[in-house]
Amino acid sequence: MEVTFLGTGTSQGVPLIGCECPVCQSDDFRDNRLRSSVMISTGEKVFIIDAGPDFRQQMLRERVVHIDAVLITHGHKDHIGGLDDVRAFNYLSGQPIDVYSSKQSATDIRRDLFYVFSAHQYPGIPRINIHQVGNKPFDIQGIEVIPLDISHHFLNILGFRIAGLTYITDCRTIPGHTLSKILNTKILVINALRKTPHISHLSLGQALKIIDKVKPEKAYITHLSHKMGKHEEVSHELPENVELAYDGLRIVTSEQ
Repeated sequence: MEVTFLGTGTSQGVPLIGCECPVCQSDDFRDNRLRSSVMISTGEKVFIIDAGPDFRQQMLRERVVHIDAVLITHGHKDHIGGLDDVRAFNYLSGQPIDVYSSKQSATDIRRDLFYVFSAHQYPGIPRINIHQVGNKPFDIQGIEVIPLDISHHFLNILGFRIAGLTYITDCRTIPGHTLSKILNTKILVINALRKTPHISHLSLGQALKIIDKVKPEKAYITHLSHKMGKHEEVSHELPENVELAYDGLRIVTSEQ
């Protein structure tokens, strides 16, 4: 199973528009971050988790010509704002794209892409099939996906576990019943916005405490803001089994 980090930035990306801080002005490519998303390739199946405003750019950069499904963590614009661009895959395959989300996120998608679900559909609109998921494991073309309940401040959202990979973003707290589902996962991807506390996202210290509880073989930090600091400098502060993810990073793990 190969995992590609399509984007590792927060809702505004890095650099921020108009910002002249050292991170936003950095010439290290790892400090340039599109909105957070990953691509999971297992066998011939390709899944995307979240399709934000940079989705088109990410697909072109990685030369993606086929996807089987999009999984949505929640309905904020930086996670669903690029769904219109799945129409390119509609043209290539001749089929709708399956989108898996919670009931609330499905409502958000139908609101934002109202023209897709209109009784009188305009020619050329994207075609998607929304599948609402709860808290029980579900199957996508023979691949088991375990949805994970997490809290994004007062908003309940989803993380996902697929075999040995656990992906969690925009998390502030993880309830006990979810923590038990991810203990000893091989690869843990988890968000950390910055070093100081935030009302709706984990800080770096808080994320490291969760990593220590879960005890994955390897952990990657994603959904970073410019306030985290430069990639090179922060990397030296992390435990041996923890890395800052960056756009374009690829990792390979067994499917167990």
